[in-house]
Amino acid sequence: MNSETTAPVTVLGLGLMGTALARAFLAAGHPTTVWNRTATKAESLVADGARLAPTVGDALEAGGVTIVCLTDYPAVLDLLDDAALEGATLVNLTSGDSAQARETAAWAEKRGARYLDGAIMAIPSSIGTAEAVILLSGPRPDFDLGALGTVSHLGEDPGLASLYDVAGLTMMWSVLNAWLQGTAMLKTAGVDAATYAPFAQQIAAGVAGWLPGYAEQVDKGAFPAEVSALETDARAMAHMVEESEALGVNAELPKLIKAMADRAIAAGHGGEQYPVLIREFERP
Repeated sequence: MNSETTAPVTVLGLGLMGTALARAFLAAGHPTTVWNRTATKAESLVADGARLAPTVGDALEAGGVTIVCLTDYPAVLDLLDDAALEGATLVNLTSGDSAQARETAAWAEKRGARYLDGAIMAIPSSIGTAEAVILLSGPRPDFDLGALGTVSHLGEDPGLASLYDVAGLTMMWSVLNAWLQGTAMLKTAGVDAATYAPFAQQIAAGVAGWLPGYAEQVDKGAFPAEVSALETDARAMAHMVEESEALGVNAELPKLIKAMADRAIAAGHGGEQYPVLIREFERP
């Protein structure tokens, strides 16, 4: 398929996200074919110019790239099990794990399809804007999905998009949980969340700035204490636990952080810098 923005696209699955994907393609001028088990979900898209395919097979025959956005990978396999996939280009934006992505890629390739796996790091309302990040992995694409947002191809391994997705979610939940922990502590002193939020943003941005340097240490497997030693950090972690307990605030999160540090110190890494904890995160 060519990379012109007018190239045809098919979207299978019209939940909130699938509908947003199809609408973004239509807005960018792509001839767009859609299919959904419940055909009535396509009515607004058809009114905007989409073509409703009566069957999955008909949808695939429309040509171009076929975007799949269903509830899970078993639903994808079930839907396409009897479909003629020879020569099709599938981009699976269904949420799942890296093992499922690799297995589905092998399954699709045996059926004669060109398969890319993907992950959508966005909410439906942001699709079609630069804020919507679309991750792809598998064969390097020769088509344009720029209508959806900011598209990034991560590599040939079809499992990479799912792995990046989960790694990104880990960052998101960890930052939010840390902010909620601090908010709960400050509320005991009458400080509301809105007052604390700008300070928390400043701290989060500062920590984010450490990541490239810490990444070098992780990749080299050497953790010289250029800023502080882990045993020094552990004393601050103990204070965080004690303060939470004294305030009557849940201390599970700070206790978990300190427990990992304590294990690393017991293993002889107390004099090294914080990224040495990667060895704890790498354990089963």
